[in-house]
Amino acid sequence: MNTAVFVGGGIMLLTMTWLSARHIIESNSWIIVDSIASTQAVPSIGESTAERQQPETIDESAFHAETLERFASFRDDVLADLAKILFLILAVLTGFSLMTTLWIARRSLARIGKVTTAARHIGNENLDARLHLVGPEDEVKELADTFDAMLDRLERSFTDQRRFTAHASHELRTPLTIQRAALEIPLAHGRVPAGLQPNMRRALAATDRCERLLASLLALARGESGILQHRTVDLADLARTAVADAKAEAESTEVTVQAWLRPAVLSGDAPLLAQLVANLVNNGVRHNHPGGTVHVETRTDPSGDARVTVTNTGPVVDAEALPALFEPFQRGTVRVVGAGLGLAVVRTVTTTHKGRVEAEPGPEGGITVTAAFPGLSTVTDRSAKAIDGAEGPESG
Repeated sequence: MNTAVFVGGGIMLLTMTWLSARHIIESNSWIIVDSIASTQAVPSIGESTAERQQPETIDESAFHAETLERFASFRDDVLADLAKILFLILAVLTGFSLMTTLWIARRSLARIGKVTTAARHIGNENLDARLHLVGPEDEVKELADTFDAMLDRLERSFTDQRRFTAHASHELRTPLTIQRAALEIPLAHGRVPAGLQPNMRRALAATDRCERLLASLLALARGESGILQHRTVDLADLARTAVADAKAEAESTEVTVQAWLRPAVLSGDAPLLAQLVANLVNNGVRHNHPGGTVHVETRTDPSGDARVTVTNTGPVVDAEALPALFEPFQRGTVRVVGAGLGLAVVRTVTTTHKGRVEAEPGPEGGITVTAAFPGLSTVTDRSAKAIDGAEGPESG
């Protein structure tokens, strides 16, 4: 665009130069005409005095026409040469302008590319990263500085939000623990009249739901903070514990839990990963129908990734509605116990561990959720033997 504007302006400037030169030549044509006339009037050196004194008959009209013709030829030659020179100057300047424009554009685009690349790699888990673009104080530098300032505000906002959630959840645990004790002790000792026992048990169930909600909020806040305490964790052990904990709830709803557990070892935060696996299993049991099944599988891929997959039967789920289930406080199509934080915690913990979570609906209902994590670089001989010697599914 800049080159096109330069070429257009150059053409206009050179055209005006050419027209100005033509005007100057034509305005001073009398000098050239008089010079030609003087040349014709001066006698040659070889002429005698008598010959110079002899009058000559000159056809003035023919002489004037010849003079004008010679002037026109001179003018056309000069203007033609000038046009060639101006065209050559325009071509050289256009090439120079094009190369300069390309150099400036590449330099500017390279700096914009740095801003784009850095912005692409800055996410919720690394809001502390900044562009810190160096270079001249131009529009690109101003854009990068503005982006850094925006990231500062976002980081403060996210940090304040996580801190509030963690502190509020932690502070609410104490009164809930006292409330649970105040309800459980009289019930355990038979000091509650029979007419009040249903209400007491409903209050105790509500306390349980509040405690599970607080545990999910704490896991969500801790997962989003990105502060992990890494240790070697086997997803099979975590799944075995989660299946055992969900056994009572599964039996009450006549849901069968099957587990095929093979070693899936990774380095991660054990409490958060345990919460993730428990959420997957509980989600499969609660979002189900009586007589349904839940299949839990852990394994290590040939690529080395550690996987946990939970498949459950249940109501038909639209594929377009799956992404919304991973948002906080979202439930499926059936009203069940829970606050809708289970899959949100799964996604947050998986992302914090540099893993990926996938979900797909079942052809006859229910969903399959898989969380995959980068596994350990080597597998011990004992783990390999355990994989080869797996006896089959465990039922819960």
